[in-house]
Amino acid sequence: MNSDFNLFSSVKLGNYTLPNRMVMAPMTRLRANGTIPTELMGTYYAQRASAGLIITECTMVSPLSNGYMNCPGIYSPEQIEGWKLVTEAVHNKGGKIFLQLWHSGRVAHSALLDGELPVAPSAIAGQGQLHTTIGKVDLETPRALETKEIPEIVEQFRQGATNAMLAGFDGVELHGAFGYLIDQFLQDGSNQRTDKYGGTIPNRARFLLEVVAAVTDVSGGNCVGIKLSPSNTFYGMYDSDPLATFSYVMKALNDFNLAYVHLMEANAIDLANRDVINLVLPVFRDIYQGTIITNGDYDKQKGNTVIAAGDAELVSYGKLFLANPDLPKRFAVDAELNQPNPKTFYGRGDRDATVGYTDYPFLETTS
Repeated sequence: MNSDFNLFSSVKLGNYTLPNRMVMAPMTRLRANGTIPTELMGTYYAQRASAGLIITECTMVSPLSNGYMNCPGIYSPEQIEGWKLVTEAVHNKGGKIFLQLWHSGRVAHSALLDGELPVAPSAIAGQGQLHTTIGKVDLETPRALETKEIPEIVEQFRQGATNAMLAGFDGVELHGAFGYLIDQFLQDGSNQRTDKYGGTIPNRARFLLEVVAAVTDVSGGNCVGIKLSPSNTFYGMYDSDPLATFSYVMKALNDFNLAYVHLMEANAIDLANRDVINLVLPVFRDIYQGTIITNGDYDKQKGNTVIAAGDAELVSYGKLFLANPDLPKRFAVDAELNQPNPKTFYGRGDRDATVGYTDYPFLETTS
């Protein structure tokens, strides 16, 4: 244990020195104007600029990567201009912000894709439902990508990283977790391919590593992170040997000099559904030699403990940052925390888009 390190100590992350080790986790909020980021989104993120690092919500790298209504993209000039409103607002408050690059893969529906089927490594449907323009629907069986199509998607991630830099982001995070496309290629429950992208662990990891290589080529690994969820079962995900699969990936990522790897712990549903890795961080801490951000229902005490132990360099907080824009200040003075309202987590619906988004009170405005 090293008591000199805690949530409030500075830390080197890639090219940056962050003032604290509290990360605002990426959270899907679905407040975009169609696929274009808005000034309101800039207000939301800027309110939380006291985080050591902000990671944005999942952001589409192409029209065919869409899985949700009012989810932002990063593939058009209009989207780049919209994101500039966000980065400028955050930077004006002294914050740092990474854009999360995302392809939904099979977690989509033709109603969201102008009638096209979702794409995936294999024609295996995920489990779950989505809200679409035709109502709530089951996930469709996707179309298996042809081998020749895969480099095109790798290039979409590369272009997404380029566009993120044009929009003023400090870096990007690849969404390799939660059952989306990168994760679908990696795990054998969703990847039954027989070409060079399927079968063995190195083959199934090929797409992930090609995307990492392409994106780090844009501005260097120091501006790139990746999010992984070795025990997550979202949308019916599973792997026959997650320890071997993710150990291979973590070892391979050592070669890229990344800003960080963002590791998700198993949640209660994961632990109840399948045989998964119960505690992710202790398994992979010794395998990956770089900076780790950990996420898994942390509070202030647990966050301080994991950092002091040297098990992770930073801790990401989701719902706590959602409801407490000034979370670092509240932790610092042990103030009472606002409680998040799950009914306003996603989308605009018929209500004012600010409700449950930018209207959570700061400490100085509470009574």
